[in-house]
Amino acid sequence: MTRRGVILFAALGLAWGVPYLLIKVAVGELEPAAVVLGRTAIGAIVLLPLALARRQVLVVLKRWKTLLAYTIVEIVLPWFFLSSAETRLPSSTSGLLLAAVPIVGVIVAIVMGRPERLGIWGVAGMVLGTLGVAALVGLDVAGSDLVGVAELAIVVVGYALGPAILARWMSDLPGLGVVAVSLALAAVVYVPVTALTGAFPASVPSLPVLGSVVGLGLICSALAFLLMFALIREIGPVRMTMITYVNPAVAIAAGALVLGERVTVWTIVGFVLVLAGSFLVTRRRGAAEPAIVPEADAAVVGERAAPARSARPDPR
Repeated sequence: MTRRGVILFAALGLAWGVPYLLIKVAVGELEPAAVVLGRTAIGAIVLLPLALARRQVLVVLKRWKTLLAYTIVEIVLPWFFLSSAETRLPSSTSGLLLAAVPIVGVIVAIVMGRPERLGIWGVAGMVLGTLGVAALVGLDVAGSDLVGVAELAIVVVGYALGPAILARWMSDLPGLGVVAVSLALAAVVYVPVTALTGAFPASVPSLPVLGSVVGLGLICSALAFLLMFALIREIGPVRMTMITYVNPAVAIAAGALVLGERVTVWTIVGFVLVLAGSFLVTRRRGAAEPAIVPEADAAVVGERAAPARSARPDPR
C-alpha cells in the first residue's frame, strides 16, 4: 500500500470508528431525532453542492422511489434507532453489535432471491458471528438493556437492506449523488419529525454536544465518504472493505479512553467471534479484484462494523 493509501486508510478508519462515541456524547443532551437532523443537514450541506457541480442530482432523482426506500432503510430509521440505543448502551457495545450486518445480509440475499454461496467457511462464519452476538447480548449487556439491543437489531437490518437495494436497482448511479441526495432527503424528513415530537432543544447545547453533532455531519458523514471515494481509487474496493474491521476496535478504544466505558472479557470474546465470523462470511472466493471502480461502489458501505459483502455491488 502506498503512503497515500495508508494515510487515507487511517483517516477513514477513525472517521468511521468514532461516530458511536460522538453519538453517545450528543444524546446526553439532545433527543435522537435532533441528533439525526443535525447530522444529515450538515452532511447534505457539504456534499450536495459537490453533487450539483457534477450534475449528479437530477440523475439520481429520476429514481426517486427507489432512492426514498434506500434513504429510509439506510439513514432515516437506522440513524434514529442507533442514537436512541446509545441512550441505553455503551458506545463500544453498539459498534460491536453492528458487526452482525454481514450475517443479516446473507439472510436478506436469500429473501430477495439472491442466495449467497457460503460454503463451509461461510457457514462457520455465520455460527461464529451468532455466538459473538450472543456473548455480547447475554453476557456483556447482561439482559438489562434489551430495548437498546432491539433498536440495534433494526439498525442491523436496515444496514443490510440498504446495500441490497442499491446493488440491485441503483448500482449504475453515481455514489456521491446517491449519498448527497439521501442525506438531504433524510434532513427534510427529520425537520417535521423533530418539530412535532418536541425534540428541538429548549436551550443551546453545550460545546461538547455541538461539537459532536458537527463532527457526525462533517467528519463521520461528509468527509468520510469523500475519503472513501479516494481510498477506493487508491487501493481498490476489495482491500478497502478491510477497513471496516478496524471500526469496532476504534469504537472500543474511544469508548474506554474518552468515556471510561468498561471493557470486559466478554467484550473481547464477542469482538473476536463477531469479527472472525464477519470476515469468513464476507471473504472473497477466488474472484479477481476489478480494475475500474464506478463511484456508485462507495455508497454501499457506511460506518457499520463490517461490510455487507464487499464495497462493489454484486452484479447478480
